[in-house]
Amino acid sequence: MAKSIKKPKIINAEIVAQSRFFKIEALDLCFSNGQQRRYERMKSNGNGAVMVVPVHQGELILVREYAAGTDSYELGFPKGLIDPGEQAEVAANRELMEEAGFGANRFSPLKSLQLAPAYFANAMQVFVAQDLYPKALPGDEPEPMEVVHWPLARAMELLNEPDFNEARSVCALLLALQWLNAAPQE
Repeated sequence: MAKSIKKPKIINAEIVAQSRFFKIEALDLCFSNGQQRRYERMKSNGNGAVMVVPVHQGELILVREYAAGTDSYELGFPKGLIDPGEQAEVAANRELMEEAGFGANRFSPLKSLQLAPAYFANAMQVFVAQDLYPKALPGDEPEPMEVVHWPLARAMELLNEPDFNEARSVCALLLALQWLNAAPQE
């Protein structure tokens, strides 16, 4: 349990750079001991994001998509931003339909993840999706994603795949396997 610490006082906050997707905010802070510092962070869009670990007929459903940051195709779980006014579970189902061509009747929340809380304010809600059914929605991706069916019994082998290395997907896999092993079997 975290001990009670007085948070720094925000003296000033201003947007110092922005693009179509990101806003960088500079914060002038005063800590409880009087020290003052300037920090920069990616300003939250206020909605957060979701990642879905779909489990269907003894398989995990993954997608392979282009990642501009690494200029490579990466294997991972369906994910995306929560639209304004949208509930996280609804966003998870929408992203699953857009990226993998499935909907789900049952979502189980696993955890809210922070990518790098010192720099990013957005949280990602991770869900396990079960009781899947075929349902595709058009998405905003520039090209169709490759859908990959991976045997659940070989899930840990994903960690050896060279294109399965995004930290959020690795974490989601481990959380989902822990949850599936603890969940009552139907």
